[in-house]
Amino acid sequence: MRWYEFLASYWRLSPLIRTILTITIIIFLFGTAIHIVEPKTFSTAFDGVWWALVTTTTIGYGDFVPQTTVGKLVAIALILIGTAFVSAYFAALSAKAVSRENALSAGELPYTKGNHVILVGWNERIRQLLAFMPSNMPCVVIDETLKRWDVPEHIHFIKGNPTHDDIWKKANVSEAHTVIISANQHKNETEADLASIVTLLTVKSLHPSVYAVVEILTTPQVDNAKHAGADQIIETNQWISFLMANCLSSPNVLNDIEQLKKHPIVRLPIRDEWIGMSFASMLIELKKEGLLLIGIANEQHVTVNPPSHIVIQRTDELIVLQ
Repeated sequence: MRWYEFLASYWRLSPLIRTILTITIIIFLFGTAIHIVEPKTFSTAFDGVWWALVTTTTIGYGDFVPQTTVGKLVAIALILIGTAFVSAYFAALSAKAVSRENALSAGELPYTKGNHVILVGWNERIRQLLAFMPSNMPCVVIDETLKRWDVPEHIHFIKGNPTHDDIWKKANVSEAHTVIISANQHKNETEADLASIVTLLTVKSLHPSVYAVVEILTTPQVDNAKHAGADQIIETNQWISFLMANCLSSPNVLNDIEQLKKHPIVRLPIRDEWIGMSFASMLIELKKEGLLLIGIANEQHVTVNPPSHIVIQRTDELIVLQ
């Protein structure tokens, strides 16, 4: 390789890498030079390199000090040249760290890990959802309205339109295990539902097997969400209407539901020893484990508080309150 080809390759490197290489060359050259100039004080080249390193970094232990005029001239040249490059290195390192932090807050950095949850939209529902989720669960939030991400530091933020493929690729959707799409609070209900369905179609085109939960506000769009591949649909307005109706018949029901937040509902797969047991027997058995059995689910239907004589089948799942 000719010298000008080498220089061209050198200048194509990033500024930080160039600075590190330059500092390394300077330290080795001056370390070797001081060993040659003052072999008695610097008995080995390594001693010279050590002296050059602590000098350029302004640490200056004083264990090696040039004794001759020539040696001191070498030291002066090292201080004038080397210290400038070391200062440039630390400045570049600091600038890079600040730049990365700014890019992270602005939602410009891609997410590189996997097995994560992707949440679409930033609103009070998503904020409350994060409060219920384990703090060690990896999460990515996609939103196009936020200017900067100034909330939970353990959550990775990506700014952008969730209907665009490149935003989902930046969120590493191909390695995500769940996607939750909330309704856009800046649109009317019909437009919000259509945007959610388009977002869902985008997700499923990139990762067909990902578990997708979508919030739908209007009943006519529920079937469209199913056709788009939603694994679970949350009809927010229907749930709110249900709660309001229950408040009419039982004024204190919201207090009761509030208590359920402390006891999440989960589905338990059937253990071999449970097969053939009655619902009443399972109720007693699970009570020993601190679980409250409230129903049975299978592929056909879900039954809450079934008759006590119903027998547990292998294909069933038990609905319990933890």
